[in-house]
Amino acid sequence: MKKPKILSCGEVLWDLFPSGARFGGAPANFACHASILGGQVSMLSGVGNDPRADEALSILEGFHVDTSLVQRIANASTGSVGISLDDPTRPAFEIHTNSAWDNIAWTPELETRITEVDAVYFGTLGQRGERSRQTIQQAIQTAKSRGILRVLDVNLRKPFYDAGLLRDSIAQASVLKLSDEELREVAAACDIGSDAAPEIVLKQVLSRFKLDLVVMTRGAEGAILVSTTELITQPGIPTVVRDTVGAGDSFTAALVVGLLRGDALTTIARTACETASAVCEHDGAVRVLPLSLPYLSSQV
Repeated sequence: MKKPKILSCGEVLWDLFPSGARFGGAPANFACHASILGGQVSMLSGVGNDPRADEALSILEGFHVDTSLVQRIANASTGSVGISLDDPTRPAFEIHTNSAWDNIAWTPELETRITEVDAVYFGTLGQRGERSRQTIQQAIQTAKSRGILRVLDVNLRKPFYDAGLLRDSIAQASVLKLSDEELREVAAACDIGSDAAPEIVLKQVLSRFKLDLVVMTRGAEGAILVSTTELITQPGIPTVVRDTVGAGDSFTAALVVGLLRGDALTTIARTACETASAVCEHDGAVRVLPLSLPYLSSQV
């Protein structure tokens, strides 16, 4: 079977855990998991000219992710996020500003490559920088004009989003994925009441924006998938949780690969929850050994 071609757009960064630094960023995590699951994945992002960038690119390439669209940004550093795990099921994030991934530029090569893919993945955090937002929006609009699958993975990190960004991003997507914790804010941004049952709210979002599919993850409780013809409630998969960082990204990877393969939604829901459950069993979003280099561990 031909491998589905996927473009992942957004942040590549380092998660700075109390125990050390780990490779991260939702689009980067997604890219690695989508590749593991059989996708032919390219990464669109920005990194600095620093050791963190070299290590991040090496990890992406180790997962067979094409990094030719990752831009070296001369006047910015590779992104990083401070993470505390006082509650392992609800990590707290401190996202550092002025990062390379805020400055992704539009290029002729990017314009050509978009026309060759089967799906484009993007999020909200990756659009916090004006230049990156313009580039990602242009990429999504190009994909939309060609009928290419466009998957928005909502990633609400205050203060790096607003209602306008949410509405604009959903309007350009064909598939929306969010968490139960994000539902109220997404609904409010779309002028949809959130007091009804989640299934009803999700159906309203689907209808309002003429989406093909809306997916809401519910942590240990599983996920809800709503299309124009189906409503699927998938129970969670029991697991022993070490941390939940990256579980949602792996879920979305399984979702996208399953959609591109034409799998039934019931199969996709089960596989995605199984994939996310497995990620919760180990530290970090992907199985990469933590770095012990002083320039990383000293900044936790």
